[in-house]
Amino acid sequence: MSMGRSKPPFRAEHVGSLIRSDALIAARERAEKGEIESDELERIQQAAIREVVRLQEEVGLKLATDGEYNRQSWHRDFMLKFRNVRMIPSKLTVRFHSAEGDRLHSPPSLAVTGKLARPDGGIFVDDFRFLASVARAMPKITLPSPSVMHFRGGRAAIDAKAYPDIVAFYDDLARLYREEIRDLARAGCRYVQLDEVNLAYLCDPELRRQVADIGENPEALPQTYAKLINDAIRDRVEGMTVCMHLCRGNFAGAWIAEGGYEPIAELIFNAIDVDGYFLEYDSARAGSFEPLRFLPKGKVAVLGLVTTKSGALESKDDLKRRIDEAAKHAPLEQLALSPQCGFSSGIGGNTMDIPGEIAKLRLVVDTAREVWGSA
Repeated sequence: MSMGRSKPPFRAEHVGSLIRSDALIAARERAEKGEIESDELERIQQAAIREVVRLQEEVGLKLATDGEYNRQSWHRDFMLKFRNVRMIPSKLTVRFHSAEGDRLHSPPSLAVTGKLARPDGGIFVDDFRFLASVARAMPKITLPSPSVMHFRGGRAAIDAKAYPDIVAFYDDLARLYREEIRDLARAGCRYVQLDEVNLAYLCDPELRRQVADIGENPEALPQTYAKLINDAIRDRVEGMTVCMHLCRGNFAGAWIAEGGYEPIAELIFNAIDVDGYFLEYDSARAGSFEPLRFLPKGKVAVLGLVTTKSGALESKDDLKRRIDEAAKHAPLEQLALSPQCGFSSGIGGNTMDIPGEIAKLRLVVDTAREVWGSA
């Protein structure tokens, strides 16, 4: 019996970013130093994207991303293209936890210094066009969630002259996302993923305390962000799938937040109008599968059971056992399988090599075929 899916999210999925080759990283470094022209960098990036699209198709995936090969990081390249947005030091200190121990890090925040505007021609629209032109599998584009523009700096990082009322800021931001999604749709895009870390961070008591310290209300923010996301995607065209990836931070095998999805499960599954959820379930700190009981009919939860934080390969039997466990809380036909995060959320910071990544993607495809009869 096949429970394959003809539209995304597919049974075998991945989150988006893929490990960049050394040659690709070197080319970007040379471009930054002015040693090669930007069109030369673009040519090298496009050749690498063609190759990584083939890799995804050969492994048996029904979707393909560009591996985020034309970005420096999963969120900055997008956010900094808006007019009047710049980087500032963060007031939030996050603790990265890893097998080697903890380290403190203050990731830069975004500051909004005037009215937001989007560049002519869109932000990732041309990137999508190129991906669509080289992919036989369904092209998927990943965008940082609009909440990223607010979370680390809060109200204090948003210019009070441009936005005396914070509601006007959220309205502008959502409208610009709607325009980007409209232009992506016109370019043929039917699969968008929003990378949302902040809702997962708000499950962590330590981060909730810090949010309160910068003058925000951690109880109210999830509802505010849910409305922002809904406003950002509400005009999407018929037949476009929008998924949300909830992640607790992943860089060089380290993570930021802990705590299961229980505090926000009802909100994310029922109050946010997306079609599917990529959920991080590769370790005990993500909590149990019980929050899946809130998943409504017609939505898909993609279980991130395969870790990108270490090259050690999971056993297929363990994955099947965990899928069975999840299926006690949500129907099997509403579940799918993927790694819990991208393989490379920024340049550098990988915990495995490309053969290790391919082995993990193959494992996802093979397991999905055995569980659902199709990838």
